[in-house]
Amino acid sequence: MTPQQQTLLKNFGITALNEMQVAMQHAFDADSDIILISPTGSGKTLAFLLPIASNLDKDLKEVIQTVIVVPTRELALQIEMVFKQMASGFKITCVYGGHKTRIEESSLSVPPTVLVGTPGRISYHIRNENISIAKAKYLVLDEFDKSLESGFKDEMEYIVNNSKALKKRLFTSATPLEKIPAFIGKRRIFELNFTQGLQQPIENLSLKYVHVKGDDKLEALILLLGALREKSIIIFCNHRDAVNRISLQLKKMNFLHGYYHGGLEQIDREKTLILFRNGSIRVLVSTDLGSRGLDIPEIDVVIHYQLPLKEDAMIHRNGRTARMNADGEAYFLLDVNEKLPHFLKDKPQEVKLPTKQENLQMPSFRTLYINAGKKDKISKVDIAGWLHQKGLLEKDQLGRIDILDNSSYAAISSPVFKVALTKIKEEKLKGKKVKVEEAYLTNLI
Repeated sequence: MTPQQQTLLKNFGITALNEMQVAMQHAFDADSDIILISPTGSGKTLAFLLPIASNLDKDLKEVIQTVIVVPTRELALQIEMVFKQMASGFKITCVYGGHKTRIEESSLSVPPTVLVGTPGRISYHIRNENISIAKAKYLVLDEFDKSLESGFKDEMEYIVNNSKALKKRLFTSATPLEKIPAFIGKRRIFELNFTQGLQQPIENLSLKYVHVKGDDKLEALILLLGALREKSIIIFCNHRDAVNRISLQLKKMNFLHGYYHGGLEQIDREKTLILFRNGSIRVLVSTDLGSRGLDIPEIDVVIHYQLPLKEDAMIHRNGRTARMNADGEAYFLLDVNEKLPHFLKDKPQEVKLPTKQENLQMPSFRTLYINAGKKDKISKVDIAGWLHQKGLLEKDQLGRIDILDNSSYAAISSPVFKVALTKIKEEKLKGKKVKVEEAYLTNLI
């Protein structure tokens, strides 16, 4: 690792790279494109951003030198956040569907050094001549198998064909690829595969299953959630209808939770993830959209409410937990007509459900909404200082802070939330009067 790369890593508190990241640094220097196959949560984003950031040309800051194409808005925002945390001095701009094109066009009027976005939105800006990627040196197709599955082949091919001066292309995936798409071409490709043995339960992941008595799987889920109490949980379903049905039942029981699928408005998806990440809700019901490409750390439990249809779907779901040497659990809920997936190599441990519902544990944080964000030049430091000084919060009473274009969210310890809200309600933030209130999920059915 070069001195420049060590400097870029300082803001992450990292002194050494893992095996996969080291291999990527070496492969990046070779004269070939790269396919990186590595599990979710293994650090792929940092693996490709680090060598790219250290090879950008400081004399070409207003030329797009790197294009990063991702399947989802959430992954685009995550990469933008990681790159900014590097503090490299280069501009990054994030574009994605659901975001106002007018705002993006304004930002792109001064070309960024790094462009990250979804295939459709990047293609839109190229066609409308808002950007040129003709001089880009690096192209990353991150989770590109997911982009293909989502029907973005034509847009990805268009982006590849408009990248005329590439020195290197990087393709990443969390699971092995069946075949390389024809539009990639026949350039030399070096493959880094860190998925050997993925089919076996990883050492710190406990696989368990529950036989549901009778035909009420939803009742069994409620009993299991009560038994898991304070743990953070993602419940996976194969279809939106199932997600909606579970969410409706949880709402009837006054069970605080969020739900997540492709049918939600972008702001609702972002808000759901914010409250889940900061601990204001501990249960998320999701389709497989939530199984990859999301910045959701420290998940304790994955529950397969509907069984994964394919092995790679199970791998992605289970990859949300037991990350970075932490322990995790994955539960399979089986009704009378279901059997464990045939691609499981070892039988999980059977678990008996409690006979009655345990008292549900309320989250330790509640979230404050502020109607000011990046466009108002508000930073995390501004909000933290404001809440400490005006809200009289101690350091351990303030949790994660997230800032969007026009709004911000701060996690505050539940016992002191109401008092802090009362204290800051009439206080100005950076000399501006702002609206503050508790952030609730409006997407609950």
